[in-house]
Amino acid sequence: MKHITLICWLFLASQTLIAQDSAQVIKKVSYPAGFTEQLNVVYTRVNGWEGKLDLYLPPVKNGGSPLVINIHGGGWNKGNKESQTGFGDFFKRGYAVANIAYRLTGVATAPAAVEDTRCALIYLISNAKKLNINPNKIVIMGGSAGGHLALMGGLLENDHIFDTNCRGIENIKVAAIIDKYGITDVWDWGYGPIKTSKSATAWLGDKAKDKDFARSVSPLYQVKKTSPPVFIVHGDADPIVPYQQSVALKAKLDELGVKNEFITVKGGQHGKFSSEDNKMVNAKIMDFLKGLGL
Repeated sequence: MKHITLICWLFLASQTLIAQDSAQVIKKVSYPAGFTEQLNVVYTRVNGWEGKLDLYLPPVKNGGSPLVINIHGGGWNKGNKESQTGFGDFFKRGYAVANIAYRLTGVATAPAAVEDTRCALIYLISNAKKLNINPNKIVIMGGSAGGHLALMGGLLENDHIFDTNCRGIENIKVAAIIDKYGITDVWDWGYGPIKTSKSATAWLGDKAKDKDFARSVSPLYQVKKTSPPVFIVHGDADPIVPYQQSVALKAKLDELGVKNEFITVKGGQHGKFSSEDNKMVNAKIMDFLKGLGL
């Protein structure tokens, strides 16, 4: 009887794992003729974990291609790079694309995801010549937690506080940041008057009550006069990441004279915009980059 029970338990466990795997969204990125792909390129190794990214590279041209680094969302605790598509507008303009994975909360808590984002950025800058990327035309982009990481990766510039795993490069500066409804104040997201997010406190881990640490991993407190231009989009009916988080970031950027553009999607929820609004947002992003010479 015990053997039968054990077999049943193993079967149910295997079915659960299969269900969990099937829940992982996997999409195929479509790219134009002449582009090439390099999948699961290892950009860092930490305690047995491998940080991987997917590259989509345009045909070689003089001067190197502009690059957009894309970071998935999921509250730092779920999601994967394989869920990310929709780079057609970038491909049309000759951009290379790097889709990155990072350590989720179940693997390592803060600041691990920030460290990985910085490592991916540093890897791509270090290998720009080999990949035919123009290191002066790197855009970093993400949505939700990915927006937070894009902001952190770009706003830190040459502050190497979270570069412990990837030392050895200076002059780290992205040309622009695209922030889609990202978390800008981690402490406020975890304990604020509008939202108390368990994703925030779980990601902070054993530093969940350390306000100073939470500030150190919050984009709102990394803005400087030298910060790169920032494009922000947020729905004003977002039930997950309060719209006010982006309002606060906009105010800080304006205060310090950092070039930025803030698009409010009326009635927009957390990344759930109408097809018309999505087209509008994508067009605004392209116009913003074009205005920067990117």
